[in-house]
Amino acid sequence: MKRFHLYAIFFLVLLGCTSKKTPIRYESDQLVVEQLTEHTFQHITYLNTQDFGKVACNGMIVIDQGEAIIFDTPNTDVESEELIQWVEEELGCTIKGVVTTHFHTDCLGGLQAFHKKNIPSYATEKTIELATAKGHPVPQVGFIGTKELNLGDKKVILDYVGEGHTQDNSIGYFPSEEVLFGGCLVKSLGAGKGNLEDANTAAWPQTIQNLKSKYPKASTIIPGHGKPGNADLLDFTAALFMD
Repeated sequence: MKRFHLYAIFFLVLLGCTSKKTPIRYESDQLVVEQLTEHTFQHITYLNTQDFGKVACNGMIVIDQGEAIIFDTPNTDVESEELIQWVEEELGCTIKGVVTTHFHTDCLGGLQAFHKKNIPSYATEKTIELATAKGHPVPQVGFIGTKELNLGDKKVILDYVGEGHTQDNSIGYFPSEEVLFGGCLVKSLGAGKGNLEDANTAAWPQTIQNLKSKYPKASTIIPGHGKPGNADLLDFTAALFMD
């Protein structure tokens, strides 16, 4: 009987291991989507730049109960259309909003595709001001400081904690899964300083400290470019600009 119980336990453990879902991954010539946690995904598109060559640009998708919120658009409307279609058809989600975390093209270049689908867009008032001044696509709904969006029965936090990569760089946080989208405010491990044309490098380390203090439970952090990681990305970013 003891041997039978051991076999039964072994079978259940084996079943539990083999029944785990494989993370969802999608890839085309212009768009990659990778699942990070049960309800969060990283989307990646590519921007050809004069100074840095072909650069992979990250965004985040958060889903719950058939609804989705997207952080940062792909670089073009064509890429955004592909992302919208994938979220709606493959994830079966209605997109409740898109958030642009600063005024550069890698955050809002594909915004019109969302507007054509009547998907509301959110950004800080400063992002709206700068996007308007630059002649970029302009987000519709502005906020100052912190804003919460409903997603299913959960909350998604939009927040501005200080200057760094730009004056207006904001972040997104999904408390239920402790996932933080740092955008271009946060660097991937080993990255260089990148585009500093609109940066406030003096303020950047303190802004990162503000972020660490406000969201100490963040366990998965998505930078604007490069691979996700943990809080080490925040320490690396702060140290990079301490010089």
